[in-house]
This record gives sequence, structure tokens and C-alpha cells, in this order.
Amino acid sequence: MASVTAPPPTATEPAAGRPPEAYKKWGRESWKLRAPLLPALIFLIVVTQLPFVATLVMSFMSWSAQPDAPERSFAGLDNFKTVFTTPAYRTAVLNTIEMTVVVVGVSAVLALGIAMLLNHAFIGRGLVRTMMIAPFLIVPIAAAVFWGNGILMTGFGLVDGVLGQLGVPGAQDIAFLTDHPKLAIEIELIWQWTPFMMLILLAGLQSQDPEVLEAASIDGCSGWQTFVHMTLPHVRRYLELSIVLGTIFIVQNFDSVLGMTGGLNSTNVPFAVYETFYSAKDYGVASALGVVVVIGSLIIATFALRVVSSLLEEEN
Repeated sequence: MASVTAPPPTATEPAAGRPPEAYKKWGRESWKLRAPLLPALIFLIVVTQLPFVATLVMSFMSWSAQPDAPERSFAGLDNFKTVFTTPAYRTAVLNTIEMTVVVVGVSAVLALGIAMLLNHAFIGRGLVRTMMIAPFLIVPIAAAVFWGNGILMTGFGLVDGVLGQLGVPGAQDIAFLTDHPKLAIEIELIWQWTPFMMLILLAGLQSQDPEVLEAASIDGCSGWQTFVHMTLPHVRRYLELSIVLGTIFIVQNFDSVLGMTGGLNSTNVPFAVYETFYSAKDYGVASALGVVVVIGSLIIATFALRVVSSLLEEEN
């Protein structure tokens, strides 16, 4: 009768039945490997988790710095009730949803088209790729000020100047930032975040097997049939990832609202948090708004992690 040989012990953990000294040695070696990461972990907790805990505590308190405000006290869920029942905050939520849907939707379509163009070889493709990525590398508040003052400003902005040179009547009277503030912000965000989505989709397109596309061409498939039945299913996960990540960024957008319109008919949730905290000085309600934003972002991030996991599983 053949004997059954036990598998050898792993290199990281001692096998069962070893003396306690082996476990102690393994524990010391494991600690040596993890100890260098401890300062980074402590820094991450201090910078991210402690402020969120403080915000969470403040969201349950009646805390205002107004001269006639009552003394600080426990408010329970009153601040969250205020967030969901105040018309101004509901408007901020609706503005956030509207801007997110428009920006992410338009950016995803443009990014897919640009990625498909850049996926083909042509002279100067490297330079074009670099130029396409440039808007994403600009500091958000700088991009907002540039668009607000240099492109869309009434009277001396680039758009007014071009329309005036083309002879468009009333071009100097178009007030994008006051008459169409949300549209102006959406245009700026689309310009800045389309390159980010394009990078993700370009990576997905370059991972597609060229032999499959060549076989489809030989079989007589048209370009549209190849795109619908082969390319689009292949990049679907990458498209989902770009949409989810783009949604996280746009939901948290603050710089564009501050730098372009100052919240004029375009207040979103992050800007409402800023106004409530620094202008109204209602720290409790502002903290409750911040907690709502964090919870919403975590829900979206959960979907992002699932999409990334599915991508990794498909690659494996």
C-alpha cells in the first residue's frame, strides 16, 4: 500500500507540529516585513479616518457659530432631516445628479470615439495622445478659472471673440456664466475628464486580440458590425470602470463651481457643504451633508471595485 506524502510546508508559515520557537521566528520575520509599512498606515489613519470620525460626531450635534445660535448640544438625526427637507439642499442634490449624468454620459461617448481613433496607427499618434491627455493634467481650479475668465467670460472671452469675428448678432451679450451656469460647468468638466476616460478605454482597445478583428474582416463583417458585436462587448468592462470612476470624481467636484460661477444657480452638494460651513457657519448641518457625500461616494466606489475585480478575473 503506497504511503501518502504530506505536502511540504510553505515558505511563509511553519507547518503544523513544529515547535513553538518556529512560530515565534516566523512571527518576528513577518513583523520585520510589515513594520516599514506602519508609519504609512498611521499617517493614512490620521489624515483620512480621524477627520471623518470627527465629521461624523459633529453631524449628530447642533453646532453653529452664529452669534444668536444656541449652545452646542446633541441633535440626533435633526441635521440629516434638515439636509433632506431643505429646498436649497434638495436643489443642490438635483444639480449634482444632473451635472454628473450629463458630464459622464457625454465624456464616455467622446472618450470611446477618441480612443478608437487613437487605437489606429498614424503619423504623430504619440504627440496627439500627449495633447489629448493634457487637459486632465491641469489643476482643476486652474482649469475652472481659465474657462471662466479666458474662454466663457462675457465681453472678452474667447468664445465671444470668435462669434463676434464670425458676425454672429448679439455675440457680445451672451452670458454663459450667469444665464447658463450649469452648461458652462458641464462643458469645462467634459473637456477635462474626457481624457481620463479615454485612457481607460484605449487600454481596453489595445488589449483586444487583433487576429479576431482580422478574422471578422475576412468573413465580410462591416466596420459597424465588428464594433457592435466584437469591440463594444470587449471594452464593456472598461467602459463601466471609466463611468464609475468618472462619477466618483464629478460627484465630488467643487473647483469648477467655485472657480466659474461661485455657485450661482449651479450649487452642487460639495459647494453646499462649503457654503453651510464657512458662510452659514452651521457646522452640524455641514457635517451631515459631508457624511451624505461620503456615503454616496462609498456606494459608487463599491461598484467600481466590483468592476475592477471582474476585469482582473477576465484577464486571469
